[in-house]
Amino acid sequence: MSERFHLRCRECQRDFSNRPSSICPECLAPLDVKYDLDAARKTFTRENIAARPANLWRYAELLPIPDGYKSDLPVGMTPLVAAPRLGAQMGASRLYLKNDAVNFPTLSFKDRVVAMALAQAKHFGFKTVSCSSTGNLANAVAAQAARGGFDSWIFIPADLEPAKVLGTHVFGARIVRIAGNYDQVNRLCSQIAEQYRWGFVNINLRPYYSEGSKTVGYEIAEQLGWRLPDNIVVPMAGGSLITKIHKSFDELIAVGLVPEKRVKFFGAQATGCSPISRAVKLGKDEIDPQKPATIARSLAIGNPADGLYASRVIRSSGGWAEDVSDPEIVTGIETLAAAEGVFGETAAGVTVSCAKALIAQGRIAPEEETVLCITGNGLKTTDALAGRMVLEAPLEPRMAAFEKFMGTALAVSAAS
Repeated sequence: MSERFHLRCRECQRDFSNRPSSICPECLAPLDVKYDLDAARKTFTRENIAARPANLWRYAELLPIPDGYKSDLPVGMTPLVAAPRLGAQMGASRLYLKNDAVNFPTLSFKDRVVAMALAQAKHFGFKTVSCSSTGNLANAVAAQAARGGFDSWIFIPADLEPAKVLGTHVFGARIVRIAGNYDQVNRLCSQIAEQYRWGFVNINLRPYYSEGSKTVGYEIAEQLGWRLPDNIVVPMAGGSLITKIHKSFDELIAVGLVPEKRVKFFGAQATGCSPISRAVKLGKDEIDPQKPATIARSLAIGNPADGLYASRVIRSSGGWAEDVSDPEIVTGIETLAAAEGVFGETAAGVTVSCAKALIAQGRIAPEEETVLCITGNGLKTTDALAGRMVLEAPLEPRMAAFEKFMGTALAVSAAS
């Protein structure tokens, strides 16, 4: 293959030219993007990267971007922030948050993957782009399609959070609600993709789409001063994010940008939909599909496409997977917000509560450098906190009324 990147089967290792396809025709395994790392080393240097704009396009040599493609969409380069107060509560002295809750333009890490997919959609000549989504992907596809001049059709489960539905509709996307769970929606989309010449970002464009997740890993390494952390905790739905961050670390080592290091990968799921976590705990590759039953709808994929590979990454790294209940998810959201001023969606509650459990189990040592991936914004899942906020009766606009109120509030606080 003479191209800068091409497709390769994860299992039989057969190579293919770039095309809108995600499945190997020989063995039916997933296709992945393979790069010419020797060529990348010449320009993929710390100095060159630092001189480029602060967004994900700065890593172009190891992204599936067609030659000559230019984007003015500043996706990525989200904050990596220390979390000392949260760490103190959980018993971790070197805790960080990779905060994609503030990603541009739709406040989740899905903005990254869609940027990659639509670059190839334009290259392949698609006029219409589409996806099956649990919410964040719907927002990202609709927004970037609008900016890129594509028509968009978005397929979602009918019970999706209202804020995520609104956050898709506002961009002019055609929304198709399906009376079923995500896995059923995705199966329908796979059939539609065979009949229509549409670019489905997480079906026929999936190999390119998933590469956007690598930029989370590239940014973490660069923001740590070009080194890798000891541990990383990643929420899991389809399992792609954790496998691609692992790939990003391997690539950075291979091209010499970071010292070689074994990073432990920890996967986080909701107990109501935890097929990958269960596989890790049982020590097996096979993923037993589950019927989702959790408030963490963004993670509610019962038959994860990359579950097998996520399980392998976690176990081979010396990490582990954990899952937590819906009440623990809500507690995780509130704990993160109150400790660090970061309002994450339900997936963030999963990550925080799973990290707490992993530290308590001794799987993450207190002194180790640990990064928690916060993948989406809490404003998208406010329904998860319904009933948690009780508003006081309004006060008269007088100082005496306020002082009486303050005295009562302080007394209650002291008693608790």
